[in-house]
Amino acid sequence: MLFRVEVAPKPHVLDVPGRRAAMRITHELGVEVEGAAVVKTYTVAGLDKQEIDRVIEAAALHDPVSHVASITPLAHDFDWIIEVGLRPGVTDNEGRTAKETLALVLGLDKARARSLAVYTSSQYALSGKLDPAQVEHIAKDHLCNELIQRFEVKSAAQWAEKPGFEPRAAQVTGRASDEVLTVDLAAMSDEELMAFSRDNVLALSLEEMLAIREHYAAPGTAERRKAAGLPAQPTDAELEVLAQTWSEHCKHKIFSADIDYENAETGTRQSIQSLYKTYIQGSTAAIRKSMGAGDICLSVFKDNAGVIRFTDDHHLCVKVETHNSPSALDPYGGALTGIVGVNRDPMGTGMGANLLCNTDVFCFASPFHDEPLPPRLLHPRRVMEGVREGVEHGGNKSGIPTVNGSVVFHERFLGKPLVFCGTVGIMPAQVGGMPSFEKRALPGDRIVMTGGRIGKDGIHGATFSSEELHEGSPATAVQIGDPITQRKMYDFLMRARDLGLYHAITDNGAGGLSSSVGEMAQDSGGAELDLSKAPLKYDGLRPWEILLSEAQERMTVAVGPDQFERFMALAAEMDVEATDLGRFTDSGTLSVSYGQKPVALLDMGFLHDGTPRMRLEARWERPEAACQPQPAVEDQAGLLMSMLGRLNICSKEYMIRQYDHEVKGASVVKPLVGVKRDGPADAAVMRPVLARKEALVLSHGICPKYSDLDAYWMMAGAIDEAVRNAVATGADLAHMAGVDNFCWCDPVQSAKTPDGRYKLAQLVRANQALAHFCQAYGVPCVSGKDSMKNDYTGGGSKISIPPTVLFTVLSVIPDAAQTMTSDLKQAGDVLYVLGLTRPEMGGSELADELGFSDCRVPEVDALSAKARYRGLRKAIKGRVVNACHDCSDGGLAVALAEMCIGGRMGADVDLLRVPASPDCATSLEVLYSESHSRFVVSVPSGNVPSFEKLFAGQWIAPIGRVTDDGALTIRNGGAALLRCGVDDLAQAFKGTLDW
Repeated sequence: MLFRVEVAPKPHVLDVPGRRAAMRITHELGVEVEGAAVVKTYTVAGLDKQEIDRVIEAAALHDPVSHVASITPLAHDFDWIIEVGLRPGVTDNEGRTAKETLALVLGLDKARARSLAVYTSSQYALSGKLDPAQVEHIAKDHLCNELIQRFEVKSAAQWAEKPGFEPRAAQVTGRASDEVLTVDLAAMSDEELMAFSRDNVLALSLEEMLAIREHYAAPGTAERRKAAGLPAQPTDAELEVLAQTWSEHCKHKIFSADIDYENAETGTRQSIQSLYKTYIQGSTAAIRKSMGAGDICLSVFKDNAGVIRFTDDHHLCVKVETHNSPSALDPYGGALTGIVGVNRDPMGTGMGANLLCNTDVFCFASPFHDEPLPPRLLHPRRVMEGVREGVEHGGNKSGIPTVNGSVVFHERFLGKPLVFCGTVGIMPAQVGGMPSFEKRALPGDRIVMTGGRIGKDGIHGATFSSEELHEGSPATAVQIGDPITQRKMYDFLMRARDLGLYHAITDNGAGGLSSSVGEMAQDSGGAELDLSKAPLKYDGLRPWEILLSEAQERMTVAVGPDQFERFMALAAEMDVEATDLGRFTDSGTLSVSYGQKPVALLDMGFLHDGTPRMRLEARWERPEAACQPQPAVEDQAGLLMSMLGRLNICSKEYMIRQYDHEVKGASVVKPLVGVKRDGPADAAVMRPVLARKEALVLSHGICPKYSDLDAYWMMAGAIDEAVRNAVATGADLAHMAGVDNFCWCDPVQSAKTPDGRYKLAQLVRANQALAHFCQAYGVPCVSGKDSMKNDYTGGGSKISIPPTVLFTVLSVIPDAAQTMTSDLKQAGDVLYVLGLTRPEMGGSELADELGFSDCRVPEVDALSAKARYRGLRKAIKGRVVNACHDCSDGGLAVALAEMCIGGRMGADVDLLRVPASPDCATSLEVLYSESHSRFVVSVPSGNVPSFEKLFAGQWIAPIGRVTDDGALTIRNGGAALLRCGVDDLAQAFKGTLDW
């Protein structure tokens, strides 16, 4: 029988979810709703009425203090009801948890527990004068994401006649299917090959499809396959594995391509064999060579995360990933999966790392977007709120602090949001007497999958992410994360690591078992995998689906035969599912079966090295950009208030406060600083080992607004911003590593991308800048990722994101006491500007605010900047300064305002004293130019001589003093150009996103 257990707040308890839903419907959709109530519903199958009564009496599904539970409908006094539930086949984590709870409460045996099913849904009971079209609009455009959810609308009369949601359809029936299909590539024309690739979301090019066909036609292949019981032509599973392994998401084919690069500006031509090897890997190799014995890098570009030396006893590892496409379809699920997914990268690095902290950077269109949306796109505010909540739940429930991040707004992120999620981990220098950052699966090791079960969610995730977003993008590509299951697995694996119970470990990321086993088998030389043993969330998955599913919370471990029993016993003790799926071999093949039925036999060499190399053309020609005159501004104070309220400048406190940055108790510099904890920090600082004084620094740089002018200087600016943010907090430039994350629009010339050569040239220039400035600063890249198809097509329009690079920096401070924050602390301190201001207004926040364009993009002078950064490190270490803040979005004026807000102190400064180039002709340029590599520093009067000595011969000048009058006064010689109260500045800064 089916029973519906409904849970709602007691009459005297405020229905906060209901009030929030009504408010958001009214404000975001413009539909007036008088009121809303939310009722949570659990549809239970497999229990009788007496057992359901026991469940309610035991308060297994509700909090008896604030909620009431009943099998009779609880919604009342409404006009319409909308019930929203997950579609069949989509992971229902809440339902799964409820099922486990009911089985425990009722004391069900294993057989009964397996037969039990719980499905969750939410009822939204709305009151107000709404017509059916408005209710449908509310359901489709606010309450329900139709890719993964379904909804049902009923009026009050219809609900009275037949209350409740129709029971969720059975997902599948019967046992797991062992059906394996053969695909006759030999009989297909070129057009049919491409149609097959497109229809099956393989994302393979014609050249790649032809290479696969040729491989299967090669002499000897048919004989080997016949001996293994397989047909001469490929199976569906083999094509899926090849598509996943060769996907842009996994293989980074554009970064590995041969590129003919023409620079029309200089009249030169260059042949580039792999952007990655030439500029990223090449620059890191050069930096490491120059470091000599001081090389901090231990493992770069070969594992799930990069590893650097921290102390003699510990190493740090860092990885940043993107989850853009899934977050566009399902912001909550996509972002949650992004954060728990990147958590698994350090877990699977070397012998496994303990997780320290998260960093998250999001790129959205304006949440105040008020124009019609193209098909399939969600409103930017809905995307932003869903992403925020997904990362919040993933990080907070995992017990990992989110210590650093930012939010960037640009109109073209409407086509696809960018969701960067990063994690830092720490590992002991040695595990079992061996270097912890090394691992190797050995022939004979058992293939053990730990953690969650396999489902349809996440199928085609890798290939789907290798394509542009379009109206037909598949819902099954979105995975739904479960941080609680992952946390249990993580605790188990760290204990197993310390006990020496495995030889190697990796994440079941893009491609699931296909990728994890396929990658680990490169160490041993092959693998044998039996999919019939794989634990499934539900029946009916075909073998290729089991192999390719990216269902979350899973790791693959290589366990030696002598360790196997202890490993499995520990898993059972810690309530973590662990399944033996086969063994690693040295056969040279990846052999997959379903019980006795052969599924796949793939040559390891062809699988990993058979991808045809792309040959691409790039042509750089500088785009025309007008330099328009700056409009006159009479109200300078009003302009500063408006600048502080801009989306790319304003406070993100409402978002920051929902992330736990204090769990683990190790944070030194928090995301928000100052007397009221509402001033922006430049970087995060935390102490990973509480018994020691060493600290890590985590910062980042991202400035896509400069890409349309020149992607070279966009990349240079991102690197410089990340480095100077870290230095402003006290980081040591000599102990610093970077992570590059490229997010690009399609750079391959085609009919749908007629400007592909130009976009590829932008990518070339960004890579050149990365090599130049990483080497200039001596900051090696230790890890990275690229996401190349960030375009949207639909409704007759195409939206391409601005080329974007997030550059993340990880650094070390020998003593956590040697840190600095941005808030002003002492009246009478002398305020200095370090660095030269130039009239570089191109892409600036001011230009956008006042509606003029400027062709002068901010450039980076790394030679002078490096000397400045070294001097500032000495000043902070020597406790010569009281506050330091970098100049970034909004320039000097915004930096001064933020320092005043943080300290709730005033400042009196003179623009005529600011170090500026002779062509800085206006006060607007001095105030709001976004020239890089600059700082505002507060120095006690007694420390002025020693401070100035550190910067002798550099661009430095005292521009004023810190005051206790509660106002920021900016002069242009004598008379005040503007005077703003600090409390007014804070209100302007915090008001924009104060929902």
